[in-house]
Amino acid sequence: MIADQLQSLKIGSLELANPLILAPLSGISDLPFRLLAKEQGCALVCTEMISAEGLLHNRRATERLLQSRPEEGPLSVQIFGSRSGSMGEAARIIEDYGADALDINMGCPVRKVVRGGSGAALLKDPERAKEIIQAVRRAISIPLTIKIRSGWDEKSLNFLDVARMAEDLGVDALTLHGRTRTQGYGIKADWEVMGRAKAQLHIPVIGNGDLNSPEAVIDFFSRTGCAGAMIGRGALGNPWIFRQALNMLQGQPCQEPSLEEKEDTILRHMGMMVERRGEVHGLREFRKHLIWYTRGLRGCTDFRSRIPLWNTISEMTGRIHEYFQSLKNPPLFS
Repeated sequence: MIADQLQSLKIGSLELANPLILAPLSGISDLPFRLLAKEQGCALVCTEMISAEGLLHNRRATERLLQSRPEEGPLSVQIFGSRSGSMGEAARIIEDYGADALDINMGCPVRKVVRGGSGAALLKDPERAKEIIQAVRRAISIPLTIKIRSGWDEKSLNFLDVARMAEDLGVDALTLHGRTRTQGYGIKADWEVMGRAKAQLHIPVIGNGDLNSPEAVIDFFSRTGCAGAMIGRGALGNPWIFRQALNMLQGQPCQEPSLEEKEDTILRHMGMMVERRGEVHGLREFRKHLIWYTRGLRGCTDFRSRIPLWNTISEMTGRIHEYFQSLKNPPLFS
């Protein structure tokens, strides 16, 4: 039974309460987003990826990404870069900040990242990847993980070679995204590669890709036998996916959030973002979250079209409340 196999997940010295992890999402995985995921049962949250060079040379601007609170722990911090010296130095800084684990991004497909030799570009340069892993491993004592894709393209599926190298160098866990860099996010993730990696490695393998519903999470564990599941886009506007997946892992009914819970979560999320970034910047960043939260709800198209018009927290709060009140009333015509 899946529930018997997945009570916890051990990554080096870090023991997690369950196998569900929040993915590092650029521009998304800030402190408020992580706190909401944690509330819903996520065992390990991760920052959005942080540039090693940025942390070293523009520390004040980058430090905002490292802001944390005790209640979100344990916290993993993800860094990216192409220079082993900078990566090692940045890793030391992050450990000093109190991170519980550190992750090296070796899978980001974004052009400006790979153009600098970082992210998924490291899959084409195993020697440089090796130097970076060695430098980071020497620099820190906290658990070290890496996140990779299955390869650069379909002709170079070298995930097993990279994974074995990482294991030999002292990496404590591997997260594998089931697409190549050239595939981006445009096709269905290949879960088979995750099962193959799990069968070959002694360290935990965490799968990532198309875990967009609690049912998909259960199916993923059943099909791959992986130790953990990293949920990314499935959590956009839906922090409840962690609670729902845990319910299903434990053989319990999948508990849907009520309209009241959705409204409360939305307003708290907005409040945290405004507190952190100020009203202007906080609301600007929150708008995308509000679009995701209301996806699929009755009348969402009209509601979402008006979101850019609301520029104060009082106006935004009032419009959100009005909308959710309307959802509690049956439509005039069905």
